[in-house]
Amino acid sequence: MKTPDPCPVPLLGFAAYSGTGKTTLLRELIPLLRDAGLRLGVIKHAHHQVEVDQPGKDSYELRKAGAGRVLLATSRHWALMVDEPKECEPVLKELLTRLDCSELDLVLVEGFRHLAFPKIELHRRTLRKPLLFPADASIIAIASDNGIGEETALPQLDLNDASAIADFICDYCARFSSVERDFKAG
Repeated sequence: MKTPDPCPVPLLGFAAYSGTGKTTLLRELIPLLRDAGLRLGVIKHAHHQVEVDQPGKDSYELRKAGAGRVLLATSRHWALMVDEPKECEPVLKELLTRLDCSELDLVLVEGFRHLAFPKIELHRRTLRKPLLFPADASIIAIASDNGIGEETALPQLDLNDASAIADFICDYCARFSSVERDFKAG
């Protein structure tokens, strides 16, 4: 499956219903993937309003005074706060253009589960939510805490085994790189 144009590195999402543990799993996976030598970027979609900057801080006050974009920089971090003129859902393809993918080996995406790009479905039977993979051909594997109770040719992973999921992701990245090399050579 081809990655959206603005991202020349593998893109891999985590599709699940709220409460499944997407962020918890990502917090476990990121150090494992970094230890494997991958340079990571993460895009997280939030369905609620968040305020990254803090009231009373200079950057917040400058933005609230009307600056549509404020870049805050320190010796170790920088953040760009952008106020959109109107409220609209973020577009993954546009967000990818804001990452410097040339500095990354993999972009992990939490959210955007309705878009067609490679994803691992996370499933907890105790939540009693339907499986996503039957209606989403872009799901490449399923991670479950107690099996899914259905037959599928998709790889099935243990949701509680972050190391095994990290190994799957590393293999996915290696396959992506191999396909890209073959494509460029052909």
